[in-house]
This record gives sequence, structure tokens and C-alpha cells, in this order.
Amino acid sequence: MSGGAGGPEPGLWSRLKRLALSDVGVLVRGLGRIELDSFERTLIEADLGVAASAELVADVAERARRGELTSPEDVRGAIEDRLVSILDPRDGRDPGALARAEPGPTVVLVVGVNGSGKTTAAAKLAARLGREGRRVLLAAADTYRAGAAEQLEEWAARLDLPCVTGTSGADPAAVAFDAVQAATARARDTVIVDTAGRLHTQDGLMQEVQKVARVVGRRSPGAPHETLLVLDGSTGQNAVQQGRVFAGALPITGLFVTKLDGTARGGTVVALRRELALPVRFLGVGEAAGDLEVFDPRTYAKRLLAD
Repeated sequence: MSGGAGGPEPGLWSRLKRLALSDVGVLVRGLGRIELDSFERTLIEADLGVAASAELVADVAERARRGELTSPEDVRGAIEDRLVSILDPRDGRDPGALARAEPGPTVVLVVGVNGSGKTTAAAKLAARLGREGRRVLLAAADTYRAGAAEQLEEWAARLDLPCVTGTSGADPAAVAFDAVQAATARARDTVIVDTAGRLHTQDGLMQEVQKVARVVGRRSPGAPHETLLVLDGSTGQNAVQQGRVFAGALPITGLFVTKLDGTARGGTVVALRRELALPVRFLGVGEAAGDLEVFDPRTYAKRLLAD
């Protein structure tokens, strides 16, 4: 990510090394309070959150005290390993494997506030599942945002997929119900529902998405089979707060973190995993249909600590 006229912004590891580890002798003498405070402050400023930052600092301090860390590269390896430990859900599940309902159709709810990239995330998921051989139908149930249905219809046309829409201001749950019915009639095995996304501070949104979940459950046994929460990774602790609200209202099965084209704010993913205890499933890294990554803790930790 560009830092303007001053050149590229230093990565997280460069900042840590410069602020806390510029003197290799520090590791030999032991990390003092000043170095540890600088370490923790840098992690918090990178949006890792207080809990994850404190955990990382405590681990590095203890390992340095035991003499296990004798070079900056040792420290980077220790931080990477601890990040992987925080990010790994340890449930044995492939984060990119979405549920399959038998009998179908499988219903995937995509939830999140407007502006998070929710509609684009729904389209990217549809493209991915289509490449896996699934017969996908899209549902434009975000009926309150002007242009939301048209945006999803454009994606559907680009991906050559059917899309069920409702009129502006229509009941989102009714659109979702009609979409599941249409999928059954057209032998489509997967329905991806782009749900309403008004501000998470409005109780009406939580009630609306809960209603959508109940209604699709009446039409397809066990639905929704996945409920993916889309969060904007560039918004730091605001994304964490949104996550708490949605997780309190719905059984979220995973996170889809968007707007991670650069790594300057990539620490938000660590904070989300640490503070919400929900698995990160996908990352959005661009605007094209293929700009979706299945989340891998080790790859992400390495990227976050790249120079």
C-alpha cells in the first residue's frame, strides 16, 4: 500500500524491528519494559486488537527470557507461530468448503452492513461455487439499498447465473423464500442470498436478517446451511464491533473479510479471529470475480510480517 510522496509505507515487521529490535543486543540483555511497550503499541496500531497484541507480546517476552530468541529473525518466527495459533480455528474443516444440503437446495446467507462489500462477496462466492460444478442461483434480498438489486443482477449476467429480485423496499424474507422456490423449480442446488445491510446499530436490521433465516428454513430443511458475515477489513475495531452484533443475532458459520488489497490494516483479521472466536473462511482481495482467497493462517501470518 502506497505511503504517498514518502514512498511505500513500512510493513508491520519493519516497524516492529525498527521500534523494538533495532539493537540486537536488546535480545541478549532481555526485552525491557520500554521495548515491550513499543512492541505492543505497534501491534495495536496495526489493528491486531488489544487482546491479540498482549498475547503476542507476552509470548515473545517469555521466549526471550528463556533465551530462545537470539536474533530478530527468531522473533519474527515466534510472532508468526503465535499468529498462526490465534488464526487457526483448529476444527479440521476446509475453510473453503461450503455446506451441501441433501436434499437441496443449499442456502447460503451473506450478511453484513452496507459498504462492507457484501454484494460483491456474494457474487465472488457464486463464481467460486460455479467453478466447483454447483448450479447456483442468486437472490437480491437487499431491497432497501438503492441499486443493490441492479448490482447483483449485473454480476449474475456476467456470471451467466439466474437472479431472483424483488421491488425496491419489498420484504427481504419474501425475496429469499421466492428464490429458494425458484431454485427447486429450476433444479438449482445452491442459493446465495444477499441480505439487507442497513446500519448494524439499528435493531431493525438484526430482526430483518433473523426473519430471512427463519423463512428460508421453512422452505429448505436445515436452511440457512451457511451464514457468512462480510466485514470490511480496513475499518479496524469497527469491524470487530459489527461482528459482535451480528454474531449475537445469528449463528454465523464464518467470516468473509473484504478490502484487503494492501496489508497496512491486515491486522484486523487477527483481531476478528481472536475477539469473535469465529473462523475466517474467505478474503476479498480485489474487485474481480476471481479476487477471492480461501483463508490460510500460515500464509496470512507470513504476509502480515513481510518486509
